[in-house]
Amino acid sequence: MKFFVDTADTSEIAELAETGLLDGVTTNPSLIHKAGRDFLEVTKEICDLVDGPVSAEVVALEHEEMMREAEVLRKIADNVCIKVPLTFDGLKTCKKLTGDGTMVNVTLCFSANQALLAAKAGATFVSPFIGRHDDNGFDGMDLIRDIRLIYDNYAYETEILAASIRHAVHVLESARIGADVATMPPAVIRGLVKHILTDKGLDAFLADWNKTGQKIG
Repeated sequence: MKFFVDTADTSEIAELAETGLLDGVTTNPSLIHKAGRDFLEVTKEICDLVDGPVSAEVVALEHEEMMREAEVLRKIADNVCIKVPLTFDGLKTCKKLTGDGTMVNVTLCFSANQALLAAKAGATFVSPFIGRHDDNGFDGMDLIRDIRLIYDNYAYETEILAASIRHAVHVLESARIGADVATMPPAVIRGLVKHILTDKGLDAFLADWNKTGQKIG
């Protein structure tokens, strides 16, 4: 499974990139607002920090304007992935952009039927929102499971990018089902390393080592 970090905080991205865990980055208008940075400037900086796809979202709602914005965004760097909403205009834009060889992430997916449309439009990634699905009384994991089944049935190459991930269980279940990518906040990525028995074991090892009175080097 590929790991993308869902943030526009370049300091967080740089730190996580050093671990070798990051395969890409996703951003959205809310994350850009939170970062308080110029959209184009911060997107360029992020693209320089990671080799993988960096999702940059259009804010237009109509196809022609989406294409105009996409032209600006895809000139930033070769690894920019244009993010479009799962609407008819978004799908039309997806088809046009992927036909030109541009990566496209179709976002705000909340049903398997929507994911089917994204795949037929040639999306590079589709982003089903697990956490928001759960918030509204549905099971986000069932959504990932249905999309995986449909894509496997028809050998669609669109990658399932599990989004709106809230905690480690979301990551685990997405991986078990076979989501291609998980995008998550920095805190969730860091949380994956945590286990109480790891902490207890490390404390015990260090306590015993200190009793030896030795040093390494």
